[in-house]
Amino acid sequence: MSDFVDSLHETFERLGRIRTRRMFGGHGVWHEDRMIALVANDTLYLKSDAESAPYFDALDLPPFTYVRQGQSMPMSYRQAPADLFEDRNEAALWGRRAYEAALRSGQPPKPKKTPAKKAAVKKKTSKAASR
Repeated sequence: MSDFVDSLHETFERLGRIRTRRMFGGHGVWHEDRMIALVANDTLYLKSDAESAPYFDALDLPPFTYVRQGQSMPMSYRQAPADLFEDRNEAALWGRRAYEAALRSGQPPKPKKTPAKKAAVKKKTSKAASR
């Protein structure tokens, strides 16, 4: 994991617990089992929607885009404002906006992955060995 991604736990400490994981060459950021952000090339993009777009537009923050079959494809994640990294209250505010956008998206929360349990190995006891 990159130092930048590791630092997000501190950045969003006033929002609450977040978790991160590698995905698609970058990282996803989850809060309360909802993806609220993604990191690509050490740039943070927050979940946005029509209701939160004016906040991003006011700061001229671009969407995350990727190229697919030669076309630029924007996603519903917008670049985070730089102030977010200097002010924990600002980070919590933007994190809540991203979380609320994730809730409004209608996507169900992703279940937490639990570590695979080791199958219990039953030892067969030989009656003959005990005789």
